[in-house]
Amino acid sequence: MSPSTPRSLSRRQRFGALLAGLVLLLTIVPAAGAARPASEASTQKLSPSGATRVTAGAGAPTSGEALVDLALEIRRRPKFRSPTNAQISNNQSTTTRPSANVPRPAGSAVIAGSALSQWDGINHFDQRFAGTGAYTNTQFSLEPPDSNLCVGNGFVLEAVNTAIQVRTTAGAAVSAVVPVNDFFNLQPEINRVTGKFGEFTADPKCYYDPEVQRWFLTFLVLGIDVNTGAFTGDAFIYLAVSPTANPSNLNNWTIYIIDTTNDGTGGTPNHGNCPCFGDQPLIGADDHGFYITTNEFPLFTGGFNGAMVYAMSKDILAAGGSPTVVSIFQPALEEGPAYSLQPATSPPGGSFEAGNGGTAYFLSALEFTGRDDNRIAVWAMTNTSSLADAEPDVAMQYEIVQTQTYAAPPNATQREGSTPLLELLGTKLAPQVLGVPKTSEHLNLIAGNDDRMNQTYFADGKLWSGLNTAVKTANGRTRVGIAWFVVEPSWSGSDLEGDLVNGGYISIDRNNVLYPAVAVNAAGEGAIAYSVVGPDFFPSAAYSRIDEDGVGPVEIIGAGAGPADGFTGYRSLAPSNGGVERWGDYSTAFADENGDIWMTTEYIGGTCTFAEFLADFNCGGERTILANWSNYVWEINP
Repeated sequence: MSPSTPRSLSRRQRFGALLAGLVLLLTIVPAAGAARPASEASTQKLSPSGATRVTAGAGAPTSGEALVDLALEIRRRPKFRSPTNAQISNNQSTTTRPSANVPRPAGSAVIAGSALSQWDGINHFDQRFAGTGAYTNTQFSLEPPDSNLCVGNGFVLEAVNTAIQVRTTAGAAVSAVVPVNDFFNLQPEINRVTGKFGEFTADPKCYYDPEVQRWFLTFLVLGIDVNTGAFTGDAFIYLAVSPTANPSNLNNWTIYIIDTTNDGTGGTPNHGNCPCFGDQPLIGADDHGFYITTNEFPLFTGGFNGAMVYAMSKDILAAGGSPTVVSIFQPALEEGPAYSLQPATSPPGGSFEAGNGGTAYFLSALEFTGRDDNRIAVWAMTNTSSLADAEPDVAMQYEIVQTQTYAAPPNATQREGSTPLLELLGTKLAPQVLGVPKTSEHLNLIAGNDDRMNQTYFADGKLWSGLNTAVKTANGRTRVGIAWFVVEPSWSGSDLEGDLVNGGYISIDRNNVLYPAVAVNAAGEGAIAYSVVGPDFFPSAAYSRIDEDGVGPVEIIGAGAGPADGFTGYRSLAPSNGGVERWGDYSTAFADENGDIWMTTEYIGGTCTFAEFLADFNCGGERTILANWSNYVWEINP
């Protein structure tokens, strides 16, 4: 945890000097009979570092890119992304496990979905050309879109990659599409006039809390050398908290900064092989606390250090105060360090866990080998009411829950269709337009990523979540499906217990469903959002209804218009990806005050012919030269 005022992200002086902060090592002692404590904890005071500011200017350009300088157009993520590096056997990805262990569920029925509200969210063109004034034409082309939204008080806040926008729940825009670096008072991602680089931002997560009536927005932020664009080793989580229940004014949100470098400098703990960054921050909340978890990876060497958990008072954050933050490193598992602990979020009108001085729940997968498993972990942080104290006294333990089998997913095939970027790569225009040689490539695969736990809700006394898994479909090939879980946590004295109430799969014969996000209202009724792609479907937005008894059919709500045709899927533009296009690292679902479920996921919203593409390289605002991803936003009453 960083002191109250952080180092400059690029080791420059514009953020000022570090303030000294108290670091107090805590001994986390389990209650009698609880043999599974967290392995290391510390606390530090977190103070506001400033307020957000959005600049005003003449407006974003309306035309697409012309000739692409890849050095100033594509920003690479840190190399190390997955704790498991999971892949699975079939003819679409390399083999690490026997196919006999792959789940073989019956395929789900597929029907047309309906929605109370629906619209196209932020697409690649919007994100690439977000900004005004000093931030005009300062964004990189990025894949995948990290699809995220939160809803409350009549508003929808959408955060995708490095752009955010606020709408009403009727779909009317009440803010422009704003660059995240502008919102957080950072330097623009890239100044295409001077060639100077600004901070790297990614992995947005947002949450609206109806109790404190505040909006919470987190981002991963990495320091960048202003001249070379190389990572400096500085790494942070930025947390912004709105001043009111109305998020439409993106100015004057309170900014908190958590230093995740953890190399012993600047008051941080000294973890192995650091400087490190906290990959893909995940968020949740209970009655007392706001929680952020990360996967800690070294920035300049291989390896995975484990999970980090940050806990702080929700009320103090909402008031713009300075909470004491408890950070827990590498929660202990017998098999190795835990990864991707998903904090639970409770729906409006739902009940929080009041026992043990207030309890926050988390779920995580337990598949460490890139093969398969039939267990997950339910975690509990107890005495969360103490987070409002100067020296919080929380403890953390976990319990293993037996579940249905899930397995590391393959990559997904997609339906053939119009792919202007792919065609461009095969013409003599490739060197002139893209700066790469003419080459012959094939329609890309869609990344199935791994089987880490996805979004988690605590509703009706149960934990609801899901993850990507391999499944065998009716024709015998291994595809991507979804494993979902309903887990009921309970207590025997001070010992955590957990039971699987229900669990199962969502799959489509011969096709793929991937990146689930579950949200459930206070009545225990909800939905799972995800993408659908395969030989029969262009990448589409879909959902299934869920309650304690199970899930409904696949409901297609946003039918894809064409294949994914982005730069990360082509070897000449992204050699390390091997012809596999990055796909929305996560979808999002959110329960509102009316008990409705709002969802967003990646899909392909528009397409055009190669001739139309050559006319302006953006297909009328549907895409840019380098990517054509979109996001779909919709609301249902479950």
